[in-house]
Amino acid sequence: MFFIVIGCGRVGAELSFRLFKNGHQVVVVDNDKKSFNRLHPDFRGRTVEGEALSADTFERAGMDKADGVAIVTNLDTMNAVIGQAVRVHYPQVRQVIVRNYDPAMREMLEAFGLQIVSSTAWGAERVQELLIDPSFRAVFSAGNGEVELYEMSITPKWEGKTIAELLGDCKDTVCAALTRAGRAELPSPSSTLKSGDMLTVSATLDGVKILRSRIQEG
Repeated sequence: MFFIVIGCGRVGAELSFRLFKNGHQVVVVDNDKKSFNRLHPDFRGRTVEGEALSADTFERAGMDKADGVAIVTNLDTMNAVIGQAVRVHYPQVRQVIVRNYDPAMREMLEAFGLQIVSSTAWGAERVQELLIDPSFRAVFSAGNGEVELYEMSITPKWEGKTIAELLGDCKDTVCAALTRAGRAELPSPSSTLKSGDMLTVSATLDGVKILRSRIQEG
C-alpha cells in the first residue's frame, strides 16, 4: 500500500519507518529538510520538502495515488486544516488520520469529523490504569481509549460463580472471551468461572471501575 506521512518529527519519523519495514511505499513530507535526519538510516522511502498545505507539495508527494495519509505535525490546528484539505480535494484517499497533541484541541478536531489519535490522552489513560490496578491489563484500545479490551484474572472468590453474576447489570462492560488452561472460548452469561481463568472484557473506564470493585468484593 502507498502511504503519505505529513510531518517528520519524532512521531512521523517512527511511523514512516514502521510502515516501510512492513513493506509499504512511504512518502514523508516536511517543510524543513533537516527534519528528515530523524528518519532511520535504513529507511528507503521518499522524502518531499515543501509546505504541507501547498497543492504542489501534494502533487509531488503523489496524494492522488495514496491509500492513506497520516498528518502528525506538532500543531493541532495545522493538522486539522491539512486533514480537511486532503479529505475535500482527494476524496479517494481511504484513510486520513490526524494526530492530536493538546487535549484542549481535541473537540475542535472532532468537529471536523476527522479520525484522530490523541497520544496525550491515550498515554494518560494507560498511566492511570497502571496506577489504579496493574492486574487489569489493557490489550487493545479503540478510539483514544474510550473503550478498551482488558484481560483480568479470576480470583478464588469467584470460583463457581457465573459471568452474569460478575458483570451484573453494568452496561459499560461486555465479556469477549474466557480463557482456561490456554484455551479460549466465547462464553455465555451462564458460563461458570474458575479460579485462574483469564477473562477478556470490553469496557469503558467506568465499567472497569465497577468490575474492579466487584472482583475485590468477591
